[in-house]
Formats: sequence, structure tokens, C-alpha cells
Amino acid sequence: MLALQPPEPLSIVMVGSEAAPYAKTGGLGDVLGALPRALGRLGHRVTVLLPRYRGISAGERLADASIPMGGRLVTAVYYVERLHERVEMIFVDCPEFFDRDGLYTVDGADYPDNPARFGFLSRAALELLAQRDEPTSVLHTHDWQAGLLPVYLRRLYHRHARLDAVPVVFTIHNLAYQGLADEGWLPALDLGPDVFLPGALDSLEYFGQVSFLKGGVGFSDALSTVSPRYAIEIQSPEYGCGFEGILRARAADLVGILNGIDYDEWDPRRDRFLPEPYDACDFTGKEAAKREVLRRFGLPSSKAAMARPLVGMISRLVDQKGFDLVEALAGRLTGLDASIVVLGNGEARYEDMWRALAGNAPERIAAHIGFDEARAHLIEGGADIFLMPSRYEPCGLNQMYSLRYGTVPVVRATGGLDDTVEDFDPISGRGNGFKFAEPTPEALLSALERALATYRNRAHWRRIQEAGMRGDYSWDASAQKYVELYRNARRHAPGNPDAVVRPE
Repeated sequence: MLALQPPEPLSIVMVGSEAAPYAKTGGLGDVLGALPRALGRLGHRVTVLLPRYRGISAGERLADASIPMGGRLVTAVYYVERLHERVEMIFVDCPEFFDRDGLYTVDGADYPDNPARFGFLSRAALELLAQRDEPTSVLHTHDWQAGLLPVYLRRLYHRHARLDAVPVVFTIHNLAYQGLADEGWLPALDLGPDVFLPGALDSLEYFGQVSFLKGGVGFSDALSTVSPRYAIEIQSPEYGCGFEGILRARAADLVGILNGIDYDEWDPRRDRFLPEPYDACDFTGKEAAKREVLRRFGLPSSKAAMARPLVGMISRLVDQKGFDLVEALAGRLTGLDASIVVLGNGEARYEDMWRALAGNAPERIAAHIGFDEARAHLIEGGADIFLMPSRYEPCGLNQMYSLRYGTVPVVRATGGLDDTVEDFDPISGRGNGFKFAEPTPEALLSALERALATYRNRAHWRRIQEAGMRGDYSWDASAQKYVELYRNARRHAPGNPDAVVRPE
């Protein structure tokens, strides 16, 4: 018998607007910082293209190109930094578009030329790939900022020998951000009225505006989002943000793949921010971390205080994260048999709420308004319970950090929170956390009180902690699923000589 040959490694090109540690405002930056490395460990070659924002000095000059944009030529200079023998970052330098104080906004408002800025990113990526000797196996684009890339590929580069059969995978990280612009932008983006047809799926028209997100959804070969539950939710009016009909039309091409977490950065056995290491076999270091959290936040760390459960929250203080539900319970939080620490910033009303609660109950509640990486790691390590009552959460990372650190999550059953947290059943002993379904203050309080009551049963509590710490939340598991998606997209890509024709 002939031995089966392993599948050929892929050459994957990702295009997005941020990647840790170079530029990051949220989960997208984490994904583009970690997923390429995980794919590289699987043997694939990965190139990530992103803007060379102000402050990024990494990379050696690779090439220059003149990019057509709205009847003029704009110069792009490419810089490359090789992170691994199979992973490289390419930064697209164009001071006109990317030498700014912020990535997307100034003084809280979007840059008015964002359509041109990120249209240029997509054109610059395709111009570079059209000249590369190495063929591209698959293009993976992320969120609205790269939504025009599949549009340009199909409209302007579809006859290019190096690009005509390359499939595009488009990932939606948060459907709420849709990249909307006025129809008048089309000429400046080198696009005509044929991509602005009302009612058409392969069109940028979205309620009379141009939507970069719709371009990504309508022109790509395969779609993904960041959790299986969110992939289902965004096809409903409640979570679809007006896109539910479009996404239902492409449901057969849409999958949900959970984000992973960086096991090098988030590991209680070697976390540089914890006073002592610990693992599921020895929780002594977790107790030391709890004591340090209480000390760092100015709360008592007596024997009685240490015996009380410590509830942690790390979050943007906004409605989406469920803080309106917490606000409705504010008067009852001080009566819980628990200490509470909060790290984050956001809407002034919620910042003021936590300041007031801390002032009214200085022995039990403390808040640090702002963000501090060391405090974030310390809370994950030292808290007993992590509260995450989001109204919607495409994936969520903190609940996975918590599970890895033996910190029991209490979450709303939505998006990635629902996919990663299994509600504890005291009869079977199964579960790694606590969930509530309805977005109401009463449901949140009930779930939190269940967790606080279970904390007193040390055998049950240890079982819940160990269940969470045994889970696999690594990028390696998620990367395998992306490889399956890439290979499937290649099989179905128009123009690919090996393509499988979809049945009508």
C-alpha cells in the first residue's frame, strides 16, 4: 500500500488593522498577535499585514509600491519583521494615513478619512501579494477595516495570475462595528455603482450607505466569527445589528471558532505578576495571590477577610458588559458575604458608581479606575470568582483566563461565554462555573449567590476549579479548526482548478 502523504503546508496571509504587541485596542489585536504563531507551530507559513502606525519602529525595509487610490498614486513602503522561521509581520507604511495619534479615532470621533485609510490597506496588501514569488494559499481578512480586500480582489485583481484563484476567509470579531461611509466615497475608493446595488448580497450597499463589513461578508468565500454561539446569535434580530438577513443568506459558509488564549502569557505556574506559582495540584500560591490582591486594593487581609470569597471584575465599564445590571443591584452588593475588586474604565456613570460603592463599603469593595496589566493578572490569580455579566460577548477572553487560573466564572449565557462555561450541577458534580440566561438584575444576582453558597462547600468548589483548569483554551486547538476552514475554502474557491462546485 502507498503511504498517505500529509497535507501540504499552507501559505496564509492575514490582513487586519491591529496585532499585539504592535497595536491593540481589543480582542482583534490579541487574535492577530497569537493565531499566526499557533499556525506556524502547526507547520504553516503565515504573513500578517497591518498598518505601520505611529510608534511602530519594527521591521526592515522590504519594498515600495505606488498604490492607485481615487485617481492618484499613493506610496506604500513595506517593512518586514520575522518572528519565527514561518511567521512574519509586514507593516504598511504611509504617513498620510497611519501617522496619527490613534488607530481609528481622535478625541472620541472616527477619523473622517477612515474609508480611504483602510481601503488603502487592502489595496496595498493586494499589490504586494501580486508581486510576491511565493503563491498565496488563502487570504484571511479581519473585521470591517479589511472588508474591502475581497471586493478589490474580485473586482480589480480577479484576472491577476497570482491572485485569481486565492480564496478569502473573512472573520467578524464584533458585528457592532460595520465600517459605514457615505456613497460618495466610492470614486475615491476606485469602486463604481456596480458594487452599490440595493438588495444584492455581493454589494456594499447597506441601508443607503457603504458598509465595509458587508463587503467582507458578501465577497468572501468563507466566513467565521469568534465563537460557535455567536455565529448563531448574529443571525437573529436581537444580535444581528441589521445584518441578520445577510448572514442567514450565507449561513452555510459561516462557522464559529473560539478564540484561544496565550498560554505563554497566561499560566499560573509561571506568571511573573503573581507572588507565587501554583497549579491544580497545589493552590497555595493562589492563596498568596488573594492576599496580595486585597493588599494592593487596600482591603483587609485578615483571617476573616481571607475566608470570604473574593469576586473580581476586569472590564470596560459599559452597558454591553452588563454594568446596567450591576448598577440595578448596587445597593445589594454591600450586603453580600464577599469582597469585590474591580479594574477598568468606561462610562462616567459606572466609574462614579464603583467609586461610590467603594466609599460606602471600604472594608469590602475596592475599584481601580483605569487599566494595569499587573493588577489584571493578579485579579485572575487571586480572585475566587470572576463576574462577567455581558449582554453580548462575541468570544470573551477573561472567562478563559479565569478558568485556567482556577478562578470560577459567573457569566451570562451568551456568545463565547456560553461556549466555554458549563453551569455547575451539584448532583452530577459537572461544571466549571455558573451561568444565567436572562439579562436581568435578578438572574445575575441569583447566579452570583449560587456561586457564593457553593464556595462554602470546599469539595464542590475544588472540583469546579479543577474542571476549569483541565480545559484546553489554547490557540493550538483553535488554529487546527482554522486550518480546516482554510482547506475547505480552497476546495470551494471560484477559479481554483480543484474547486468543488457547490450545489444550487
